[in-house]
Amino acid sequence: MLGCNCSISNVFSFIFNGLLFQMEVVYEDNHIIVVSKSSGEIVQGDKTGDEPLSETVKKYIKEKYQKPGNVFLGVVHRLDRPVWGLVVLARTSKALSRLNEMFRVGEVHKTYWAIVQSPPQEPQGRLTHWLVRNEKQNKSYAYSHEVANSKKAILDYRVIGSSDRYTLLEINLLTGRHHQIRCQLAAMGCVIKGDLKYGAKRSNPDGSIGLLSRKVELVHPVSKELIRLEAPLPNDRLWKVLAGE
Repeated sequence: MLGCNCSISNVFSFIFNGLLFQMEVVYEDNHIIVVSKSSGEIVQGDKTGDEPLSETVKKYIKEKYQKPGNVFLGVVHRLDRPVWGLVVLARTSKALSRLNEMFRVGEVHKTYWAIVQSPPQEPQGRLTHWLVRNEKQNKSYAYSHEVANSKKAILDYRVIGSSDRYTLLEINLLTGRHHQIRCQLAAMGCVIKGDLKYGAKRSNPDGSIGLLSRKVELVHPVSKELIRLEAPLPNDRLWKVLAGE
């Protein structure tokens, strides 16, 4: 199986209906497009009424390829609004149905980086919790054992960088639950920097939290090529220091 390591992102600025838009594209072909989301962007429309990333991507495709009529774009997964990093979107219905199934059965491998306030007791390990989602609070609660309406959540973590005040963790998800990383790390005593919802002492000035969807690895839903993608680091000195850049 041929592989593609695509870690170079291109920032595109374009004008649509007189308005200037900017978007960071990490990978695109006829069937899929992968963009690096900024903190503060929503992937899909919600009750805020703010324009979602999906609509910006549609405008980008329409403008770049001069497509008439409506542009097809399928959302297959989301990132929380304050999180940075890679979002995979489908440009065809064939890719959408196959990607939906791949995400459902865990064939898309996502790696996250998180800046936490306190280092874990062990430099690497596996966390297993049962999470209960509270819809009204838009928050999940972690339990050490199965309880009513809970879903099992598993992730692996390891320390990959540190400074006097913060620790950088690399996280591999084995399940995909609501706020899983944020909730499980907080339950371990490693609250993500800026994540007030899960116990951070203070917010980040830009409203972000220290969580980045750093890498995605998947078999292309149509060409069957193995694709490995990497998001650029947020434009923030702390990320670069912890990452050793």
